[in-house]
Amino acid sequence: MFRGSNFVKNVNTMLPMRQKTSTFNLLRSHIGKKGGLMPFSIVLSVLGNLIGMIPFVCVWLIIRLLFTQGASASGNEIVRYAWWAFGFSILFILLYFTSLMLSHLAAFRLERNLRYSAMQKAVHMPLGFFTKNSTGKMRKVIDDNAGIIHTFVAHQMPDLAGGITVFVTTLILMFVFDWRLGLACLIPLVIAFAQFYLMMGKNYAATMRQYMTSLEAMNAEAVEYVRGIPVVKVFQQTVYSFKRFYDSIMDYNKWVKEYSASMKKSMSVYTVAINGFAFLLVPLAIILIFIGGNWQQVSLNLIFYVLITPFFGQCIMKLMYVIDGYRQAGEAVKRIEAMTDEKQQLVTPRPSTPMPAIYDIRFTDVSFRYDGASKDALSHIDLIIPQGKTVALVGASGSGKTTLARLIARFWDTGRGVISIGGVNVKQIHPEELMKHISFVFQNTELFKTSIRDNILYGNPDAVPADIDRAIELAQCREIIDKLPAGLDTKIGTEGIYLSGGEQQRIALARAFLKDAPILLLDEATAFADPENEQEIQQALRRLMHGKTVVMIAHRLTSVTDADTIVVMEQGRIIEKGTHSQLFQKKGLYRRMWNEYQQSVQWDIRKTTKYA
Repeated sequence: MFRGSNFVKNVNTMLPMRQKTSTFNLLRSHIGKKGGLMPFSIVLSVLGNLIGMIPFVCVWLIIRLLFTQGASASGNEIVRYAWWAFGFSILFILLYFTSLMLSHLAAFRLERNLRYSAMQKAVHMPLGFFTKNSTGKMRKVIDDNAGIIHTFVAHQMPDLAGGITVFVTTLILMFVFDWRLGLACLIPLVIAFAQFYLMMGKNYAATMRQYMTSLEAMNAEAVEYVRGIPVVKVFQQTVYSFKRFYDSIMDYNKWVKEYSASMKKSMSVYTVAINGFAFLLVPLAIILIFIGGNWQQVSLNLIFYVLITPFFGQCIMKLMYVIDGYRQAGEAVKRIEAMTDEKQQLVTPRPSTPMPAIYDIRFTDVSFRYDGASKDALSHIDLIIPQGKTVALVGASGSGKTTLARLIARFWDTGRGVISIGGVNVKQIHPEELMKHISFVFQNTELFKTSIRDNILYGNPDAVPADIDRAIELAQCREIIDKLPAGLDTKIGTEGIYLSGGEQQRIALARAFLKDAPILLLDEATAFADPENEQEIQQALRRLMHGKTVVMIAHRLTSVTDADTIVVMEQGRIIEKGTHSQLFQKKGLYRRMWNEYQQSVQWDIRKTTKYA
């Protein structure tokens, strides 16, 4: 019955905000110019379904001729009815095909507009939105739900119009031929609609929402699982090791089983009723004949009902799926819009005065709490990072280092306090302008499956070849590129060409050199590098950091000893500040961290055997 696809955890609480807007209005707002095709599609569907009933009448007329006239029936008349049945069948196919073609054109445009609109809104989301929500989740919410909406518009909207037409027309014909047999047809019809109401009752919207949430969670986790298959194979893991994926499968499995079990009685009764017209018609026809009815007329009418009721039952079954599709489409539109209705990044008009030439960074009583969290991730942060100086953030995992650094680039907006660059509140700087002045080098380097050249050019799309070559030399990438089959034009991820973590990091550094932004954010830039690559990366980093305002995060304390200021964080607060020598002499948290780090570096495993 379902043909659909957890995203943001508050999606369910957001959805009721849009309940007052009908699904058709939501679809109309996105369909664009191709929306004019839908009325034509609906009209053709109505005409096609009406014409599609004529062959049944023609077959009945042939049977009536044979039944009433027997061997003396006119062969020419029978052939004429047969040709009519054939001709109207062909016309029905042509009209229905044209109707579907027009509805598909409108549906493709609607699907394209929904995806485009969602991605346009995603562009204006704060960067923190993308760290909180995986690409797998985003893809599933946008892609799968757009597909559900496409199916409804392309197939089910024409079927809705045609189905209602056939339902009303057939119901009228049933009473025109024999009102007594027509009344008999109402009995299974009433039973079917009663069961349909039970299945599609007031709880159905909540049920559909739960279904789609469960399916989206499983699909999103599946994407993340597939991306981690190399790790699965290397460490001989199974799906059970990926708890979130396994739990999402079990949750979906449990929900579907329970829902299916709750529906089996109603669905069984509905199916039997909708296909059980003959069980009432035949006994009633026999009774009518025995009480003195015209046996020929009653028999002919019965034959008509036997011919038309399967078509009628199929029409009602199709209407049930159309209503189900309508509910799914409405839910799908709301889910896409719920995602894109999350708090978007405040975009201020471009400043009338140029950006200041001073790139010092100042935190003034800054506090920040993640959505849904019970306590602040950062609390009352006061910090000055002078222009051209390097500030290192150290502390245990979860102390707020990464959050502090990312607030500079407006991954999120602060809940309290002000972050300023050159005396200008970052909220007053247009996001595009802000991004021009900040470079990032993270521990998880993102390289796209395109050429090395294109990956480097993301730093500055307008760079000339000489600038690219200089960035490559500064980032210590020349030896990497020289060993690739097509040099800079080698595409990553094709024909077995992949780069190690350290090599990817050096390509990311080349990108940062090409951008040459005055502010540099480094988050565990050497975390995944082997010793050889780490040395190359450290040399490149020293060149990249020269003359820039740098905020660096590192767990390897040896990499921060040369920083102008080391900021020690614990539970979202700044505990200590100073140079390496100053903090070492204080014998505080930094001194303890340094001693523990040195012990971990010197620690090794020794195994005593009879040979040693």
